[in-house]
Parts: sequence; structure tokens; C-alpha cells
Amino acid sequence: MSFTSTKHARGQAVERPADEGMVYIPGGTFRMGSDGHYPEEAPAHQVVVDGFWIDRTTVTNHEFREFINATGYVTFAELTPDAKDYPNALPHMLKAGSLVFTPPKQAVDLRYWGEWWTFKFGASWRRPYGPHSNLRGLDDHPVVHVAYRDVEAYAKWAGKELPTEAEWEFAARGGLDGAEFAWGDELMPGGKHMANTWQGNFPHENLATDGFERTSPVTAFPANGYGVHDMIGNVWEWTADWYSPKHEADAPKACCIPENPRGGPEAASYDPRDPKIRIPRKVLKGGSHLCAPNYCRRYRPAARHAEPIDTSASHVGFRCIVRKRSTS
Repeated sequence: MSFTSTKHARGQAVERPADEGMVYIPGGTFRMGSDGHYPEEAPAHQVVVDGFWIDRTTVTNHEFREFINATGYVTFAELTPDAKDYPNALPHMLKAGSLVFTPPKQAVDLRYWGEWWTFKFGASWRRPYGPHSNLRGLDDHPVVHVAYRDVEAYAKWAGKELPTEAEWEFAARGGLDGAEFAWGDELMPGGKHMANTWQGNFPHENLATDGFERTSPVTAFPANGYGVHDMIGNVWEWTADWYSPKHEADAPKACCIPENPRGGPEAASYDPRDPKIRIPRKVLKGGSHLCAPNYCRRYRPAARHAEPIDTSASHVGFRCIVRKRSTS
């Protein structure tokens, strides 16, 4: 990626990536995490972040299509799973597909996510709701159904990288260190929706008072203080960090994905609900349009979620960064 010189708000000269869709985030120190919400967000702690450029929006379907057309890349959801990687899987389930949110018709037990998630054969970034859907009218919506290997491939092609969890959270806060949300301490200031989240009783009642039942265009809601859109809600976003159940000084951090995309380093965290399947997990940030007050209050910068690197879903996307440092 080529760079040109520009200045940010503090007057320092920085090298700017040729991609006009990026915003410069000046480095600094901030309080990462939270001691007042979910246990995996604790402990809140001071983190220093160097300056970097970040995509103004999540990667859209239009942008991802350009990558596919240029490279012929086939996403993880479009590949038939290898039986040896899923020893407990029923043979008829070993088909290409992805997880699609499928709302039940009535209230269900919120302890069982299978009540509203369906693995649909043929679902992919091209067909976000299943084999008979398409991207008509969704060019400016975030690309979804992308697994970790897919987002790394896109980032490499674009000459960019994936943000670490700390870089992502620093950018999401928009300069409001310690604020509850990316725009301040009130979820809906003046009654205004600031992000695409769930209104109503999840998962069966979607009031859609923010105007959207599923994903929304990537600039549909106001940007934060840094000029970055959708850091909260719409879709969860992949980061480069391996997941650990709490913030730790020695937690596994960003590294290279293994050559076998279904494998992973021993340092990575695994899903304790299915220990026979040793698939490491990365940190997702930002929450999605499915986050609701009665179920998933993760529409905050400090919130985090573990996602297996082989998993794609209809509410997970990504954005990229460029770690070109400031110059004097």
C-alpha cells in the first residue's frame, strides 16, 4: 500500500495510506475493559496504543466482492468441511454453509442459542440468509459469513492488517476514555438511536425502532469522535487477538494463523463445551444488531466475545487497519 503525507488534528505530520476510506487514530493511553459488566471484560486496566489508520466503516459487500473478483478466493463457508476436523458431526451436516439468525415465533430459553441460530447449507457472504437469498440492495451493508482465514486473506490483499483488541477498543471509544458507549454514557441520548442494536424482547420480538431488522448500511448511524462508523452494533468484528476468559498481562496476543485453518497454537483458548474439537478462538468486538438489553448487553467498546476461527455467521464482519507510524 502506498502512502502520502498529511496532518491529523494535533498538527503532527503522518503518512497517510492511499485508501481514502481510512481514519487516523492518534496513539495514546486509555482504560481498557470494564469491571462493571461481564466477567470477561475485567479487569479494567491501562493500555498504551501507538497511532494507526483504521477503516472508516466495516468492509462492505461491494468491497469484498472486489477482492473475490480480483483473486478468485473461496470463503470458508463455501467449502465442504473435512470430517476428520469434526469427529462428532453427523455425516449429513458436513456440507458447506454458515450460521444464520432465524428468529423463533415465541419466547425461548435464552440459555440455548440453538433456539435462534440455524446452520444453513449454502449460506455464505453471497447468500447471507440462505441458498435462495442474494445481495440485492446490500452493497453498502457489512459483509458477513466471513471466518477468520477469510478476513486475514482480505487484509493481506488490501495491504492492511487486522486490529488487535486494544487497537479496536481504543478506536471505538472515540476519545471518550471510560465512557459507557462509543458516544457517551447514555444509550439513546435525546431518544436517538446511535447504533444498530435490538429493540424488543430477544430473540422473538424485533420492534426495529432503529429502522433495521438485520444489518444496516455502514454509515446509517453517526460516526464516533474519531469519525469512525459502526464500532458499536450492526455486526461483530474480528480482531487479531486470541481469546482468554479475562484480560491478562500474559494473555495470548495477535500472531499468525496456522497453516491448517482448523488448527491453532496450544496457547489459544478452546471452547470448553466441546473439548474434543480443538479449534482456537479469536476476540470479537462491538456487538451486533442482535444485542439486546434482555440478552446481550455487549453494545459497548469494552465488550468482547470468543469466536472459533472456523466459524462464520450472519452477524459477524470486520474492518482493517494500517500500522504506519507517525513521523515528525
